[in-house]
Amino acid sequence: MAQGVGHLNAAELAYLGDAVFELMVREMLLQEGVPFRSINRRAKNFVSAMAQSVMYHKIFHQLSPDEQTIIKRGRNLHTCSRSKNAGVTEYRHATGLETLFGYLHQKGDTPRLKELFTLCVSD
Repeated sequence: MAQGVGHLNAAELAYLGDAVFELMVREMLLQEGVPFRSINRRAKNFVSAMAQSVMYHKIFHQLSPDEQTIIKRGRNLHTCSRSKNAGVTEYRHATGLETLFGYLHQKGDTPRLKELFTLCVSD
């Protein structure tokens, strides 16, 4: 993997962001005391393409211009795979969200990651 944020392409950032986002969801559910036997079912409510597409729209207008550029790079990424349970548009929005989370993680901006994550999962 290339060093630094500027050297990672959108697909690499999305790949990383998927893991970062899922880790944050798992930590949140454990902190909330969700019973272990139901944690995977509950996590799917947050890590599905449909849920992440909703989150994309929820936070988009609260992003800085640079963050909007990154999320759009991910959204416009043409990949050969897509979700079995979501359409192309929802899948692309989810990929955009993951790209943003990967970018912020690589940048080391943990406070912003936490802030956006909280916005994403709030009711």
